[in-house]
Amino acid sequence: MQSINQYLQLPILEEKNIILALKREDLLHPFISGNKYRKLKYNLKAAREKGCSTLLTFGGAFSNHIAAVAFAGRERGIKTIGVIRGEELQDNWHQNPTLAQAYENGMRFKFVSRQAYKEKDNTEFITQLKKQYGDFYLIPEGGTNPLAVKGCEEILVAQDSEFDVICTCVGTGGTVGGLINSSHQHQQVLGFSALKGSFIKETISQITIKKNWRLITEYHFGGYAKITNELVVFINNFKAETGIPLDPIYTGKMLFGLYHMIKNDNFAEGTKILAVHTGGIQGIEGMNTVLKKKNLPLLE
Repeated sequence: MQSINQYLQLPILEEKNIILALKREDLLHPFISGNKYRKLKYNLKAAREKGCSTLLTFGGAFSNHIAAVAFAGRERGIKTIGVIRGEELQDNWHQNPTLAQAYENGMRFKFVSRQAYKEKDNTEFITQLKKQYGDFYLIPEGGTNPLAVKGCEEILVAQDSEFDVICTCVGTGGTVGGLINSSHQHQQVLGFSALKGSFIKETISQITIKKNWRLITEYHFGGYAKITNELVVFINNFKAETGIPLDPIYTGKMLFGLYHMIKNDNFAEGTKILAVHTGGIQGIEGMNTVLKKKNLPLLE
């Protein structure tokens, strides 16, 4: 399955003589969106080969990964368990659009405190989960592991070699790692972090030996899942101008940052840029519940 490259025609691009195409990974699958489709591809194959009948993974309240794993499990007849960050969700998860949909797709939840959630990579914590649920195929938070990286290496295809710059959003590092691995020597890969800080650099460095990449950390808008009026306006304007919806946690922040860099002449005239739309549109409904509480404009 292959996504399409949609070339954007906007005044700022013509003014700066920049070519920008958006790789529509969000169109790969109606429910297993974008990079989640890529990350799960080989993990689901491995689970089947090992004879595992249950998938267990981790995520937050509006996690694209949780939504994707739940649907993938339903599609393949595999049980799914989501270890969810935040005990406060235990009594009202049904009011959360992402979790409610995951439940309808067969996922069952274990809610843990934010402190306990930090232990998700520890052997003892995993052992306790196996005592409770029996044997399962473990998929890390965000889906990033070597098999996920392998899947993300398939995002770029032969014709993408014409681009000078490849851009993607960064959460757990698997998508950008795969893109770096499959990029060409003449290309630069820019990863726009959705998280505050630059700690993910270490993870990316463990995924790839290539040096043609840079982590952009200025456009997180306060941190993971944080959003401002300025970002909402940008996402809504972008959809009005292009017809393309953006998620507010990842791709919206990436394109905001990319447009800001273009406006400020960070790219040479004539640069050809390919930005990857990693999906995540399911998170818009949940984010709008947060925006309502903050009396901010809603995402359209």
